[in-house]
Amino acid sequence: MADMNSTLSNPVAVPRARNKTTRKGTSTPSDALPVYGVADGVLSFRHGLCVRERGVIDRAMEIIGRHLREPGAAFASPDAVKDYLRLALAGETHELFCVLYLDIQNRALAFENHFSGSLAQTSVYPREIVRAALAHHAAGVVLCHNHPSGNVQPSEVDSAVTQTLKAALSMIDVRVFDHVIVGADQTLSMAERGML
Repeated sequence: MADMNSTLSNPVAVPRARNKTTRKGTSTPSDALPVYGVADGVLSFRHGLCVRERGVIDRAMEIIGRHLREPGAAFASPDAVKDYLRLALAGETHELFCVLYLDIQNRALAFENHFSGSLAQTSVYPREIVRAALAHHAAGVVLCHNHPSGNVQPSEVDSAVTQTLKAALSMIDVRVFDHVIVGADQTLSMAERGML
């Protein structure tokens, strides 16, 4: 596992700005959602994509990420959150546990991949999530992980991890708004199912 401080100080900017000029009424590249810990290594589904395909995914994530940085956007359009998470995680062949950090106005602050696992599981350390929430000055989070099998039904372990993180984050006044499980072609929101 990478050192948290090095991960926070070296964001991998999935959205790649081509130039600083913008059309009237559009956001600048600095409005892009910071993304940490996402790589193009041989274990990533992105490794097998051609440059053009990666560019399409990067551009889609940039557009949705900018939208999520608007006040209240994470709750005004929960489908946009799920679309963003699906773009980031659906193609992965091993489990990743990520967090979307939100500010007091429910704007996305950052998206971070914290833990990588095997085909069927990953270890999650609440202390690291708490440290990152403090570093991002987050008021809320959306937890997310993928199921490479495609089955988005939460396991008992998924529910237990959610409750553990919810308790740990509540100690520092950070609210867990949702835990989204991403499959190959679908997502499951534990909040929408009343599982939080």
